[in-house]
Amino acid sequence: MARSTPYGAFNFTVNLNSGEDPESELGGFSDVSGLVTEFVMAEYRSGNSKVNHVRKIPGMHKVGDVTLKRGVVDSLAFFGWVKETRDGGFKAKRDVVITLRDETGKPVRAWKLQAVLPLKYTGPTLAAKGGGDVAMEELVLSAEGIDAELLA
Repeated sequence: MARSTPYGAFNFTVNLNSGEDPESELGGFSDVSGLVTEFVMAEYRSGNSKVNHVRKIPGMHKVGDVTLKRGVVDSLAFFGWVKETRDGGFKAKRDVVITLRDETGKPVRAWKLQAVLPLKYTGPTLAAKGGGDVAMEELVLSAEGIDAELLA
C-alpha cells in the first residue's frame, strides 16, 4: 500500500564515503540543500517543417551545487577532504549518499551524488556575545551526476 503522508524533512543521514569506512556517516548535518538536476534544451526547427515553431530537444544536463551545514564537532575529516582536494585535485572525487529516513529510522529514499568534490568551505562565525549559538560550518559540493533510489 502506498504511503499517503509525506516524509518529514528532518530525519536524514549524509555519507561522504570517506574511504576509511564507506558506510559511516561523517557527523550530523542540520541542513542539506541544492539537490537539483536540470536539462539544457536545444531549440531546433527543420527547414521543411510545415509548422512555424521550434522543437525543444533535451541536450546536456547539469547538477546543482549541494550545500551541507552542520555544527562544528571533534573531527577534521570534513576539512580533510578540502585539503585532499587542494593537494590532489580530481583524485579526491567521491560519491556522496544522502538518505531520507521515516519516523522509525528506516531508510526510504536515497540520493547518490557522483564524482563529488568540495567547491567551497565556510568556517563558523565566532562572536563573544550571546553564548547560546552553535558554531556552524558549511561545505558546498560540486557533483557531476545525481540519481535517486526508493529504499522502502
